[in-house]
Amino acid sequence: MDYTPGYVYELMEKGGPTDVREPYFKEAVSEMMRARKLCAIANAKMPDDESYVSDLEELFGRKLDDVRILTPFICDFGNRVKFGKNVFINHSAILSASGGIEFGDGVCIAPGLRIATINHDFNERHTKYTYGKVTIKKNAWLGMNVTVCPGVTIGEYAVVAAGAVVTKDVPDFAVVGGVPAKVIKMLDPSEQKE
Repeated sequence: MDYTPGYVYELMEKGGPTDVREPYFKEAVSEMMRARKLCAIANAKMPDDESYVSDLEELFGRKLDDVRILTPFICDFGNRVKFGKNVFINHSAILSASGGIEFGDGVCIAPGLRIATINHDFNERHTKYTYGKVTIKKNAWLGMNVTVCPGVTIGEYAVVAAGAVVTKDVPDFAVVGGVPAKVIKMLDPSEQKE
């Protein structure tokens, strides 16, 4: 069967499954290698060598003048990540982005973030994958060593406590923590500042 370019991404958008044995998956492998190479080049530079930003701009296919990402940084699908304005991602983030990741305006990320948007099929775990887009909305703040699982949306102005594993959607203005993350309290929307 002949596949049109981008077919693998259409499957990812629908949640999969994709099959690594199919010819269409070669396009995904090419993007993974491109992304890993650009991250390796950026991470090999000294932190005060601002030229690493151009490597990340190539990775994401956009200028990053309104986004700050500190190295070391790992992302396997640069073409599946979207940024709003004034996003800050601290060092040691790992984005497993094949299912898609969207960062809203003003999102603030502490060191050690892990986002997964891909999962193995329970029955054919070596060959088939499923996907779930992760959305982090405006001014959300994720603490140190947070893990976000596939398909999760984190609401506007939400706070995710350090070490939390987020398996379900987080409401706007919620503070969540724990494994799995649960609502600890709600913030007063009138007290939030830009």
